[in-house]
Parts: sequence; C-alpha cells; structure tokens
Amino acid sequence: MEDKRANGDSSACNGHSKQKDVRVWCDGCYDMVHFGHANSLRQAKALGDKVIVGIHTDEEITKHKGPPVFTEEERVKMVKGIKWVDEVVLGAPYVTTLEVLDQNNCDFCVHGDDITMTAEGVDTYHLVKSANRYKEVRRTAGVSTTDLVGRMLLLTRNHFRQGSAEYDIEKEVNILKRQIKSHPGSSNMGQDSAAKSPWTGCSQFLPTTQKIIQFSDGKSPNPGDKIVYVAGAFDLFHVGHLDFLEKASKLGDYLIVGLHTDPVVNSYKGSNYPIMNLHERVLSVLACKFVNEVVIGAPYCVTEELLEHFKIDVVCHGSTPIALENGKSDPYAVPKTRAIFEMIDSGNEMTTERIVERIISHRLEYERRNQAKEKKEIEAFEALQRQKQTQKAG
Repeated sequence: MEDKRANGDSSACNGHSKQKDVRVWCDGCYDMVHFGHANSLRQAKALGDKVIVGIHTDEEITKHKGPPVFTEEERVKMVKGIKWVDEVVLGAPYVTTLEVLDQNNCDFCVHGDDITMTAEGVDTYHLVKSANRYKEVRRTAGVSTTDLVGRMLLLTRNHFRQGSAEYDIEKEVNILKRQIKSHPGSSNMGQDSAAKSPWTGCSQFLPTTQKIIQFSDGKSPNPGDKIVYVAGAFDLFHVGHLDFLEKASKLGDYLIVGLHTDPVVNSYKGSNYPIMNLHERVLSVLACKFVNEVVIGAPYCVTEELLEHFKIDVVCHGSTPIALENGKSDPYAVPKTRAIFEMIDSGNEMTTERIVERIISHRLEYERRNQAKEKKEIEAFEALQRQKQTQKAG
C-alpha cells in the first residue's frame, strides 16, 4: 500500500516521530455538484490527510467553458458540505500552478483520469504534471454534469426505468427525435450515440454495495442519541437540501434521511422527475457531512413501524408543500399524533425545479458549451491514443 505520507517529515528528532499532515489539492468548477465529484474527493482523501479544494470563479469558468449553472457562492457552499473536504479556496486559477500548491501548503494535486483544458486547448494540469506533483484517481463512470443537464433538457425518463428494463440504458428515441426535429443541429447533451467523448458522453452508472459502503460512515447511533428523521426525493442534491439538512441535524445527534423510490417521486413530482435515479440520489445524500444514515426506498408515509425500528425522536419536513398519499392520507399523520413532528425553514429558496428552470432558460448556451467541450475532449483523446501508439511502435 502506498505511504500517503511519503512527502512528510519522517524524522524522529528529539524522540518525536510525528509526521506532518499530507495536504492534497483538488480544484475545478464543481458546478452542479454530484456524487461523481464527491467520489473523486473521497479518493483524494485516501491519498492524504487533508483535502483542500480550489474553486474557479464564475468569470474564469465563463471564459473557458461557458456560464456555470450555479454561482460561485452556491458552489463553495456545496463543496464545503461534502464530508471528505477540509478546506475550500475560492479563486483557484484555471491552470493549476506550483505556486497555488505552495501557497496552500499542499504536497500534490489530484484529479480524475479525464482531461480538462483551457479555452485554448491547453491541459490545465500540465505544470503540476511536469513537476511530478500530480496524482490521478478514477473518474466515476456513468455520471457527468453534461449528462444531468441533458436529462433536464430532453425530458428523458430512461434513468428510472422499472421492472425488467430497470438497468437498460437505451434512449427514448421518439423524444430525442422530437427534440432534434424542433431544434435542428442541437446537441443531445451526451444522451445519444453521437456523443463520442469518452469522458462526458452518457454511460451507465452501475451501483454496487461496495460504492455505498465507501460513501457511508458506517456508524450507528450511540445509546441516548436523539435521532432525527427526514424524508424526500433529494433530487439533484443542491444548496437548499444542504441548508435544510444542516438545520435538521442540529435538532438531534444522529440524522437519518429516507429516500423515496423513483416511481413514488414521480407520482408527486410528475414530468420526468426524479432527474437522478434512486441509486444516484443515495450516494449524493450519503456524501453530505450532516447525514449519518440513509433509508433506501423509504415508505412515503412515516409509519409506526419505521419510527420504532429506527428509534426516531424527531421527524422533520421543509417548507415545501406536502403531497397527500393517493390524494387522501397525510404522510406525517403518525409523527404529528405523537407530537414529534417539526417544520423547518431552511432559509433557502432553491428547489430542484428552479435548477431545471435555470437550465432550460439558458438551453442554447449550455448546448453550445457542451458541444465545444466534447469537441476538445475528442481531439485530446485521439491525440493521447496516437501518442500511445507511437510509444508502442518505438
């Protein structure tokens, strides 16, 4: 196993053998933060002791990629909410320099095994790579911001297929054809066979128990802990969710989040919601530092059995409307009867629907952005392949 303190002070002068913390630098846009970002940061944490995340400003992102979906303030808050992050620095340069590593006392930089380039097509990590202060982790296959944006714009529903087709990744051809016909020449945002980029083209996310274990802190509540329960879709995990969960966590010692299944979410949200399927939502919520446990496929109605099983002391809900089950039953009737139900105002007006509205209102800008991004990625990938072939031939 690699010694993650290889660059630390291993001397034992004066009888002291304490080694300095290995500080790992990660940087990026972190726009529409999802479990793929979180998984990269989890892997980075395993290579050191502290993870310091540099975030590009809105101005820098617009210059090199196009307009971000979220503001820099929102992106900073989201990254701070990830359980593996120790520090966040706003204003990281788009090209990672040795100076930025030194200024933040970082030993090396970590990034996924995809290529990030400037507007001019320059590898943003070429400086730290040349100085041998760069390490790579595996990108999480099956998720990208491009793919999530595509789901919103194309109103696809294939991401939460059920029954025998649950894990199919075939596309809804009729919807795609309608979109192409009404917007000739527009991109399918990583959603079709024309998306050739090896990094942002759509691929299937394959959930495993190992991945859930890696994201879970594995801790049970201590005797006497006050247990708080919340439930919902938590789709496209965002700053509104984050603020709500932080407030809920302060009502007790151990926070459990119940996640509704895709069909249940669709029954009260409609359209093509949820944008992220249950497996994806589980990892997104587990990555949040305020969350201790997740109930996968929680019942819509909070039942006596659920309260007793998890020894729940407080049940919370946000300020969003509560849909009745089958148009009749209050899903929180039992905790209300027990007088353990509390409403929480997160103080944040962000909702999943508002994110979708942002995307749709800037549709053409995002399509142009992703077309340009994919073109650069394809060119870089082909150049890498040619380089490998040349090395083999030599």
